Amino acid sequence: MQIPKKHTNELINETSPYLQQHAHNPVDWHGWNRAALAKAKTEEKPILLSIGYSACHWCHVMEHESFEDEHIAAIMNENFVNIKVDMEERPDIDKIYMRFVQLTTGSGGWPLTVFLTPDQLPFFGGTYFPPNPRFNMPSFEQILTSVAEAYRVRRDEITHSAKDVLAGIKGIADGQRVAESFTDELLDSAFHRIIETFDNVNGGFGGAPKFPAPMTLEFLLRYYKRTGHKDALEVVVKTCNKMARGGIYDQLGGGFHRYSVDTTWMTPHFEKMLYDNAQLARIYVHLFQVTRDDFYKEIAIGTLDYIKREMLDENGGFFSAQDADSEGEEGKFFVWKPAEIAGILGEDDAKFFEVYFDVSDFGNFEGKNILNVKRSIKETAEEFSVSEDLVMTSIETSKVKLFEARAKRIKPFRDEKILTAWNGLMLATFAEASAVFESAEYLITAKSNADFLIRELQDDGRLLRTWIDGKAKLNAYIEDYANLADGLFELFQASGESKYLFESKRLVDVMIEEFWDEESGGFYFTSNDHDELLVRSKDYFDNATPSGNSAAADVLLKLSKIFGDEKYERIAVLVLRIVAPQIRRHPGAFGRCLSAIDFYLSAVKEIVVIGDRGNELEKELWRTYDPNKVVIPVDDPNDHESQLKILSGKKKIDGKATAFICEKFACKKPVTELSDLRRQIL
Repeated sequence: MQIPKKHTNELINETSPYLQQHAHNPVDWHGWNRAALAKAKTEEKPILLSIGYSACHWCHVMEHESFEDEHIAAIMNENFVNIKVDMEERPDIDKIYMRFVQLTTGSGGWPLTVFLTPDQLPFFGGTYFPPNPRFNMPSFEQILTSVAEAYRVRRDEITHSAKDVLAGIKGIADGQRVAESFTDELLDSAFHRIIETFDNVNGGFGGAPKFPAPMTLEFLLRYYKRTGHKDALEVVVKTCNKMARGGIYDQLGGGFHRYSVDTTWMTPHFEKMLYDNAQLARIYVHLFQVTRDDFYKEIAIGTLDYIKREMLDENGGFFSAQDADSEGEEGKFFVWKPAEIAGILGEDDAKFFEVYFDVSDFGNFEGKNILNVKRSIKETAEEFSVSEDLVMTSIETSKVKLFEARAKRIKPFRDEKILTAWNGLMLATFAEASAVFESAEYLITAKSNADFLIRELQDDGRLLRTWIDGKAKLNAYIEDYANLADGLFELFQASGESKYLFESKRLVDVMIEEFWDEESGGFYFTSNDHDELLVRSKDYFDNATPSGNSAAADVLLKLSKIFGDEKYERIAVLVLRIVAPQIRRHPGAFGRCLSAIDFYLSAVKEIVVIGDRGNELEKELWRTYDPNKVVIPVDDPNDHESQLKILSGKKKIDGKATAFICEKFACKKPVTELSDLRRQIL
């Protein structure tokens, strides 16, 4: 018999798993809605806004320490209207108040804790606050009582000061207004600035904590393709090798954790995010194309197979995240003791496994072991004076056994909301991987995902942000439109099914109508009919995910090459010109934008392939890395000639699959032989 919960607040009616996790706190939580905002005004109370997400370790810590504490909850309930926000559902709210905290404290992060006036003006904030004073931080109780007292005694002063800060927030939200032309020199400058921060020993950029930088790595691969500069490739190779062999990669189950707390990629923060794995898997796909090294293919497949196994809803959508914690402990699901390993594998296989995966009695994480590869198969074999084949067979068999044993543990919590933008990123990866690896299975996954998003995440032709348990809600943001349009475009290239191309085009047309700033240029984060918030901002920085402006510019440029729409190119170029001055100062923050600039400055090939799907000419286009191409695979060009002028007059030669290599709609002699195709696409 289930014991009734002592407390239940309004979050019980929310769909977000993160909000529902707080539904039985003694805190009188509300979602961000008109009723809660009106309550603050009616009761003349300040708002305590708490923002986080389900896989956030310190969000869980603060909940357990403070929000589950009845004494703390009583103080909160008496003095504030308490509002909880899932930053993944409402990044529009998060961006505003994160800017405030960064502006006033110099740093940010989650959980985000911000105090607002009833008019939503922020006046004090921070991130995690402990239950007792420590680390030079006041306790959360001290913060609550001090803020409540200050608001009672100095309300007018606080409101006046908050309005001054608001001016600063609006200045940041308006974004860069100066547009600057750009040439190849901007790419050269960005490359040299980026590699200055490269860690030559461990790969990656900067020190601890160390985050994967997939968009920067993608730009460097493009730069290598453009210039042949070996240092650009070396940075990507070393970084991808170190990550794939480190603890940040799940050596048994595949997929990447969020980041490494050290410089060596050994100790991760254990949550797994959909957006990281979408972008990182794609880097390994591309690195395989460049090097033809099967190791990178294995990592890409291991990551995508993890997504299919653990993160795929039966309806076709991809879930958002898996938690860092299980059974109240960070990383418990993923770590091992030598005795556990020996008990499952037996002593002979365990000795190979422990050497290869750096397992010791002392451990490397709180007395236990995060699996990471410190030695090669060859080095492991030499240590035991046995053959490499014997060690390889043992390791592969042992991985399967330990994976099966691990599957019996209590798994970390999985956030099962489906976000349009993040699904668009993963859609693009599955689509391209299906073409590169010639995988019908991945293509089915991509098509199922696209069909689900088109069917379930729209209302009257407009995208919605989030879906869970059959319910979709919230107006989509610029990143949702741009990433989904891009994913659909990639799926068209891989499948040849024109419905995905035309839906991609329809979405960018809506995107331009609803988000484009005709006066100053750039895309707003929210649509014209979005809820009115404190500011309406534009986001240009590529952080953990591409900015909506970068992704929009990228897909607009690609669509312009197929549809010949000069408006698409004009809008995309204006975005890139707006961002160019900022790229000069902070190139590492604009990886996706740099890739779009590289595309724009390149002699892009428009490649029409007429023939049955999966013909040898089509396969050849995906065997090497060429990011500056668009592929138009069609069975019968007559079906689309009126909508795609690039197909005008094109047909098969002698009944064979035929390829047309074009630039700016001017095409070379059509080819039917692989040797001729290879010669033309060099």
